[in-house]
Amino acid sequence: MQVRPATLLALLAFAFPAFAASLATEQTHLCRWCSTQFAPTPVDSPAYRKYAPDRRVDLLHLALDVTPDFKARTVAGTATLTFKPIATPLEELRLDAVELRVASVTSSEKLAAHQITDREIVLHFAPPIPVGKEARVTVKYSAEPRKGLYFRTPEVGYAETHLWTQGEPGEARFWFPSIDHPVEKFTSEVTCRVPAGMVALSNGRQVSAQPGAGGLTAFHWVQEKPHVNYLITLVAGQLKKIEDQHRDIPLEFWTTPSDLAAAPNSFRQTKHMMQFFEREIGVNYPWAKYGQAAVHDYHWGGMENTSLTTLNFRTLFTPETENLFSSDSLVAHELAHQWFGDLVTCKDWSHIWLNEGFATYYDWMWQGDFGGTNETLYALHSAAKGILANQNETRGMVWRKFGQPEEMFNYLAYPKGAWVLHMLRCQLGADLYRRCIRTYLDRHAYGSVETADLRKVIEELSGRSFERFFEQWVHGIGAPTLDVTYAWDEKAKLARVSVRQTQKISDEAHLFQFPLTLRFKSKSGTTDHTVQIRDKEEDFYVPLKAAPEIVRVDPGLTVLARINFKPAPPMLFAQLADKADFIGQHHALDNLAGRSDGETIARLKAALNSDPHYAIRVRAADLLKQARTDDSLAALIASLGARTPTSGSGAADVGVRAPPDARVRNAVVAALGGFYHEDAFAALKRVLATEKNPGIQATALRALGPYAKPEVRDVLVKFLNTPSYRDRLAEAAIAGMKAQDDPAFAAPLLAALQSREATLMSTVFSAGLDALASLARNEAKKDSIRDFLTARVNSPKERVRLTAITALGTLEDPRAIAALETFTALAADRPEKAAADKALVQLRTARKPGEDLKGLRTEVLDLQKSNRELKKDLETLKKKIEAK
Repeated sequence: MQVRPATLLALLAFAFPAFAASLATEQTHLCRWCSTQFAPTPVDSPAYRKYAPDRRVDLLHLALDVTPDFKARTVAGTATLTFKPIATPLEELRLDAVELRVASVTSSEKLAAHQITDREIVLHFAPPIPVGKEARVTVKYSAEPRKGLYFRTPEVGYAETHLWTQGEPGEARFWFPSIDHPVEKFTSEVTCRVPAGMVALSNGRQVSAQPGAGGLTAFHWVQEKPHVNYLITLVAGQLKKIEDQHRDIPLEFWTTPSDLAAAPNSFRQTKHMMQFFEREIGVNYPWAKYGQAAVHDYHWGGMENTSLTTLNFRTLFTPETENLFSSDSLVAHELAHQWFGDLVTCKDWSHIWLNEGFATYYDWMWQGDFGGTNETLYALHSAAKGILANQNETRGMVWRKFGQPEEMFNYLAYPKGAWVLHMLRCQLGADLYRRCIRTYLDRHAYGSVETADLRKVIEELSGRSFERFFEQWVHGIGAPTLDVTYAWDEKAKLARVSVRQTQKISDEAHLFQFPLTLRFKSKSGTTDHTVQIRDKEEDFYVPLKAAPEIVRVDPGLTVLARINFKPAPPMLFAQLADKADFIGQHHALDNLAGRSDGETIARLKAALNSDPHYAIRVRAADLLKQARTDDSLAALIASLGARTPTSGSGAADVGVRAPPDARVRNAVVAALGGFYHEDAFAALKRVLATEKNPGIQATALRALGPYAKPEVRDVLVKFLNTPSYRDRLAEAAIAGMKAQDDPAFAAPLLAALQSREATLMSTVFSAGLDALASLARNEAKKDSIRDFLTARVNSPKERVRLTAITALGTLEDPRAIAALETFTALAADRPEKAAADKALVQLRTARKPGEDLKGLRTEVLDLQKSNRELKKDLETLKKKIEAK
């Protein structure tokens, strides 16, 4: 599974991005029976640790027959579970079932009784079911799910009717009863009855589509190979598809009809990905088909349901954005899960890295296969920077003290998990690594695994002990920090490299031991020397023919470590110019960050204009922004093919054309947003006037945010009401308005939200609500905005509902307290309650600005208003004169 889009951008530079499920807050457990009642349980108590549950039964098969009511947003169903006791006669069976209205429970065996709670169904058998005897239980039920099954219908603001489900980690139990834990695998079938003209999709192969009573068509799907409960899926409604095929595997991509035209952009690489994964993994795709369904307002990036992945429709894009957007990483990640997570599944959530780390790494490897090795290296480098930025790591990748499973879906499971696999591949070699992974999958196919299962296979096939490796990188905390220095002894012709481990050492975080390669490049050639890092401080001496021009530490990017090595500028410039060493160039750029001398600016300018790889050019643009000199600004402007700046000291290059790669143009425009300068402002205006790519236009709109100019107001209002795919221009205009922090924007923004509520994407509409509250927070009269927000606190769209509640806190209008208090009585796990509680705290503790500051702000705003009115009068006068 990929994370929510907003969090994924924060997780990693490679697009997952600080994957932010927070660590569990330690809880207090009470002992009922002993004299230490009311005393907190020790942290190491087993009460804090989560393990896979006992398997009293082997669940063999689950058959679901469901009928959704799209208007009422309910589902009626029958679930039949076939199972047999494993080791002891079965007296009691517990099924996960949350808030289901159970009509009846029947069984092939004698039921003594059953209880139904809001969390489970408990069945009692008398006599107990004998070991090994196959039995069945059938539950007829209905539900109005608040999780697990989500309706997108006109009644809740969606033009094209459809529904989708989400199982991981524990939502499936909200729409059908089962054993909802990854340790249990079974075959399944789903029959879904939908109105004629709709389709219903599920796992496995379609057996039939039969018209029936009431104008409903019954779609019957069978998943003939075992999988876990959270991977059972249902997508149904008004859907269209495009198709392809790999060998005998049908490939399908489903969207709502209005999105179908954009589908090929996201789907086209799926076949190549499947070919690559089969070749690299050595195991054929294991399921009957592979479908992908892009659905509206999906909560995450994607979900790897067996043979039918769910994708967020925001991944779709149009050709006019060139290469600025891509679904490839998301599609590759979810496809890789069909082997890692579906064919072989983590036994419990503490080992989730075995699902997510593999999917992340094989996405990176596909990127390298498709776009060249540097693409994999770029993903590794970007991910490492994100991982290593967190120096306060408090736990290992395998961890049992989480409160909710969602807490485990973080950067440790995704990019760090991928990095662990990369280091294994580097230490084993590619061929042996492939053999280990193929054996791991073959041995545990259609089963559940834990980390020890992977280690056992590696040790068996390699003949080496990997206990230290797994203890350091998987179960241990953090990563090494290496302070590296280099010196050259001309007389002895020796290079001395000193390495110190400077990370914090504790009982949980130890010194690391690992191989480290040192590279020395000179005119006479390249020398690689591998050393073993074992101690806190070590010196290494390497004989060379001549002093090296470039010294590299871990040139192959084989170790996840903070490497603090700062060569002198001449060596950095040589390293930046070495286009055969892509990662070396990146490390050189990292070391040049913050420098603003003329030589550095010249080198960065050259890299921006001429380096063959877009990532180097993008990074150079960012560093020119960080330098913040007249010359660095001139270099950025010149790279867009602009004329010589009006006031900057640098001159534009003659004949320079705007970069053909949209990613580079976008990076330059974003970098211009880091300056508050008239030349930058003029360049941004030119971009908006000439650039055809709406993604780059959106970046320019955001970059205009700091400029409190009347013409900027006009531009932002114009683009607020300019149609664009996925409302990207309106979204950027809203961001620019919020950055302006001028209440004059509140009126046009409110008008746009009122007129376009039915058509704006919920993410964009929600951003508008947030900006509206922020812009009006210091105004004396807030009635219209408060009323607009309170009218949406009960929106059927969850994102809109939660944003409206939060925005009332931002607005700081005490008259909103009564509306917010109505949510405080909700159950503790309801997000509306959490949002309302936070908003109420904000309202009750808000401090009004001091009178001096308030008066000054009022004067400034009055001047801005007068300026706008004067401009309007001048325009009117101009028109009158021209008319004469």
